[in-house]
Amino acid sequence: MTARAPRIRVQRRPVHGVLLLDKPLGLSSNDALQKAKWLLRAEKAGHTGTLDPLASGVLPLCFGAATKFSALQLDAPKTYEAIALLGVTTTTGDAEGEVLQERPVDAAQLTPERLAAVQAQFTGAIRQVPPMHSALKKDGKALYEYARAGVEVERPARDVTIHALNLALTHTEQAQPAIKMIVQCSKGTYIRTLGEDMGAALGCGAHLVFLRRIETGGLGLDGCVTLAALEAMDEAQRLACLQPVDALLQGHAPVTLGEQDAGRFLSGVRRRGAWADASAVAVYGDRPRALLGVGHVTQGELIADRLLSPLEIQQILESAPRTQAPVDNAAFWKTPL
Repeated sequence: MTARAPRIRVQRRPVHGVLLLDKPLGLSSNDALQKAKWLLRAEKAGHTGTLDPLASGVLPLCFGAATKFSALQLDAPKTYEAIALLGVTTTTGDAEGEVLQERPVDAAQLTPERLAAVQAQFTGAIRQVPPMHSALKKDGKALYEYARAGVEVERPARDVTIHALNLALTHTEQAQPAIKMIVQCSKGTYIRTLGEDMGAALGCGAHLVFLRRIETGGLGLDGCVTLAALEAMDEAQRLACLQPVDALLQGHAPVTLGEQDAGRFLSGVRRRGAWADASAVAVYGDRPRALLGVGHVTQGELIADRLLSPLEIQQILESAPRTQAPVDNAAFWKTPL
């Protein structure tokens, strides 16, 4: 019997930042996260909401202090590129399911005017019935578990918003008629269901055969890295792929505090200044320049919502490239109240 090689224990370390991963097909979001976490030897990591294993594309992974702001991406609008094959419906709404029905497709009826009408019908506020093959839970059990057992349960329709929709007639590699769509949508939108509903509106049915997320919350494919590319890099190159923590704070108004105000803000003390009211601000210390956390401004008061810890700030500053003379990195959180 051949003895097993001893398992190498990875020495974890504090890593802070955001990795824009181009997730491959067939891999769950959590599997992708764990692989990247292992490659970076990171102590703490999380993702910003799951991306279906049958979808590829932008999956922001958060490390260290960035995990404090991952929920912001959950609520962010997302953009997908998808292809729905016309004339065939399946049990899952995608290519993994069993065929339910096949209907002929009259390509002559798929005029630009008809596509434009369907595009208008599904743009804006719409209602969707979540698919049975989804992770939504009923009585503590995921819907896909009921589906696998052959049980159909009632699902109330949910309100979602399609911010923008662009449709075009295309064909698959097998010359089958299909609809290509670019969809910008609110959280909770099922693109599979959208494809099915549009197929029903066209009178022939449809199911999704391709799905790729190309943007989420202002973070796009530009700057994304694949797991294969990450594996081929050395440790320094992998760390260089990380974007700063505040990459997650797009849309937040920046507020910069002086040393004493920064220290008090980090202690949870409200600060007063000539700031306009804002529901979301990213707060920085000015010497050294460092993200302190996020908050909001009401009637000239800056109120903290989520703060980095002094240790996290120090670790981020120590890992940053040296571009100036050394300063007291911890000065602003040592300021007395």
